[in-house]
Amino acid sequence: MKNKLAVILLAVVGLLAISVPLFAHHGNAAYESKKLTLKGTVTAWMWINPHVFLKVDVKDDKGEVTNWVAELVAPSNMINFGFTGQTFKPGDEVTMVTSAVAKNGAPVVRLDQVILSNGQVMKTAGKYDGNAAAAADHKANAVDKY
Repeated sequence: MKNKLAVILLAVVGLLAISVPLFAHHGNAAYESKKLTLKGTVTAWMWINPHVFLKVDVKDDKGEVTNWVAELVAPSNMINFGFTGQTFKPGDEVTMVTSAVAKNGAPVVRLDQVILSNGQVMKTAGKYDGNAAAAADHKANAVDKY
C-alpha cells in the first residue's frame, strides 16, 4: 500500500512540475500594441521551438545600428504562413512591420509581416494563417485582438 501511495504521489508531483511552465507561456504582459516599420539586414534566423526568432540590424537616422529581435510563433505554425528554416539568411535585406513592442524599451518585437527585398510580403499574424485551428490559437493569444 505504501509503495502504491508513493508512486501516485510521485506521479502527481511530476505532472505538476511539468505543467507549471505551461501556465507561464504566452504571456503578453511584456508587450504593448504598436506598429513600427523597421528596415534592416538579417543577422540571424533562429528556427527553434518554442518560438522562431528573426534578428535584424536596423540603422537609425544617426547611422547607429540596433539589433532588433522579432519573436514569432513555433516553427509548426510558421509553416502555415509559408516560412521554412531557410526563409532568411544573414545579409538578407528585409522590412519588418510590428504588431507589438516590448514595454520596457528593449528592441524586441512581435511581427505582423515581413517584406522581402523583392517586395514579397510574408504575413506572420494569426489572422493571416491558412490553418483555421492555428489562427484561432494565435487570436486567443494575441496582444491585439484581431
